[in-house]
Order: sequence, then C-alpha cells, then structure tokens
Amino acid sequence: MKTHLGRRPFSAMELHTLYNGYIYGDVKVAREQAKHWHFWLPLIAYYSGAYSDEIGCLTLDDLVFEQGILCFSFHTHGKIKPRLVPVHHALVDAGFNDYIEFIKAHHHTRLMFDLPAKTGRYSEKVRIWFSGEGERAGYLQKCAIPNVDQLGMKTAVSSLRLNFEQQSRIYALQASSKDAFNYLMGFNEYQYDKFDDISLLNNVIQQIRIINPHVHWTRFTLRESH
Repeated sequence: MKTHLGRRPFSAMELHTLYNGYIYGDVKVAREQAKHWHFWLPLIAYYSGAYSDEIGCLTLDDLVFEQGILCFSFHTHGKIKPRLVPVHHALVDAGFNDYIEFIKAHHHTRLMFDLPAKTGRYSEKVRIWFSGEGERAGYLQKCAIPNVDQLGMKTAVSSLRLNFEQQSRIYALQASSKDAFNYLMGFNEYQYDKFDDISLLNNVIQQIRIINPHVHWTRFTLRESH
C-alpha cells in the first residue's frame, strides 16, 4: 500500500466512530456551522478513494453514465490519472439522488457547492475542518480520534483513500484484475486512459464495506440544535 507522510488507514472501530459521529446523527453540536459537504465529502472519499480536492472540484457534468452505470469522473488531480469510479450504492441509499436534485433546483454546478477554496485549493478547508488547526478541534477530535497514534502514524481525511486502497486491492485481485485496482486508484501502473469493462469496476466498488447503513442526507438536514 502506498502510504505517504506516515499516514495510515482508519481502523474498523475508527471508521465506525467517524460515520456514527454527530454529522451522521440527529443532534448538532454547539455552535456548529453545518455544511452539506461535511456530510457528503467523507462518504464520497471512503467509497471512491478520491482526494478531497478531486471531490471539491466535482461538477454535475462529472456525473456520467458509462455502460448504464453512474460514475464519478475524476480528472482534476495532477499526480494521479483521470478515472471513472462507479457510484457506490451506499451513496444512493444515503440520498445522493435527492441531493443532486437539490443542487439542480438551486442552480449550483459543483457538488460540494458550499465548500470554498482556500489558497486555490479545496483540500485546505477540508483539512482544517476534519483534522483541526491550532486550538481549533476538528471532526476527528470531536469524535475522540487522535491525529497521531502511539506509533506516530497520522490519520487525516486522506486516510480514507488508504481504506479504499486496502479494500479495492482485495476485490480487484479476487476478480483477477490488478488493472482494475490500478485504474481505480489512478496509478500510472495502468498505462491506458480508459478501462473498457465498467461492470468489472462496478463489481469491485460495490463490495466496499458499508460502514453505517443508516446515514441519510435528509436526516443530516433535519438534525436538531443542541
């Protein structure tokens, strides 16, 4: 696994904690300034393996049907290759289609329309919200998950890509297709620009483990103030 900057994937217990935190519950925390991207970005990151900048850049035009399968079209990260990643059914079950209709009704084009860019990048704002900065606690701290474990290994929003990498590698190899794994990760080891068998990619994606089947965008919008 291509770990970087001493980062590690989240453990199964940490994932359970993250996706059962207040964002995915029924009550807002004190002084919370809730944004739609707070709900969607960690989910899309876990189920697609995309970086937060890639997710922040997604527009309605980046939702494409390929061979009858709804996919994200990621093509905005300079270090990894453009790729189509089928939309996991857990996102649909979480109200993704309703959210898309909401975006259209309000005449937005970006999926994370309420995520602003900071210093030209979306990831900086995501990092501060997720991991905190200085005295400001992030979502991790509010879920009682440390940024650095006892071995000095870090967790951050990009750790979700490592969780995706772990699982997609297993399911792609079970399907006898290392190419599918390298393509879904955007690795240069896959030498071509396109992957012909979208149904194979979809088979790999749909096996990504569902963390919390009870999350739903409508539930997020109806949360009560503390």
